[in-house]
Amino acid sequence: MTNLENLENWFEDKNKVMIALSGGVDSALVAYAAFQKLGKSAIAVTADYKTLSAEELDTAKQICSEIGIQQLLLDYNELENDDFIKNDSNRCFHCRMELGDHLVKLANEHNVDVIVDGTNIDDLGDFRPGIKALKQNGIRSPLVETNFTKSNIRETAKLIGLSVFDKPSNSCLASRIPWGQRVTAEKLIRIEFGETIIKQLTGVKQVRVRDIDGSARIEVEKQMISRFDEIILKQLTEKLKMIGFDSVEIDQEGYEPGKINVIAD
Repeated sequence: MTNLENLENWFEDKNKVMIALSGGVDSALVAYAAFQKLGKSAIAVTADYKTLSAEELDTAKQICSEIGIQQLLLDYNELENDDFIKNDSNRCFHCRMELGDHLVKLANEHNVDVIVDGTNIDDLGDFRPGIKALKQNGIRSPLVETNFTKSNIRETAKLIGLSVFDKPSNSCLASRIPWGQRVTAEKLIRIEFGETIIKQLTGVKQVRVRDIDGSARIEVEKQMISRFDEIILKQLTEKLKMIGFDSVEIDQEGYEPGKINVIAD
């Protein structure tokens, strides 16, 4: 039996399932498997909580269209959650607790008996307080329960023709702000604009603009740093200062997930 068959069979004894679907490949594969097994009894839910980029939201809609699955949108504002905006080391926990509350409420309204997400085996090795929060709300992770790693997920997604099979991993815009520095709408807007500008000017796909006390620290994969020559850097600096950054620098060590997960002074 293939990995995909195992994943599809996970849904066999479920009546109605809700999938927390972002714009990434992990939850896309879960949604695909659920839809293959359950058809209209599988519903995708994407939360537009104001720290998700417009690009991710558009991708989530595209994924649902490709699969043919019904998509519901949850619309609320995380910036109204004081525990979230203070941005301590439990920010992701508070984010996911709030998301879980909304998902459970929506599931009850639609007579859903199980909510699932896209957490995979590789995620369990990282510092992910958000996973703990989702578990507390009874949300299950079929990719973990059927032993999918990230590479398994990408291989399977490519095999079945999901357009996001090679999409770089992403995270909410608030993850670009160091712990201890408050999350504000102004910061999130300039981070999102900044990353869009960089992608357009350089063609890089994986980029993070870390907002360090108003300065932009750009992280891209090491092999992409060479694209930021003097001319490009000058253009970027001008454009990023126009949207509110004080200064701009390229992180010469390259992109690493969670690099700024430290309490800022």
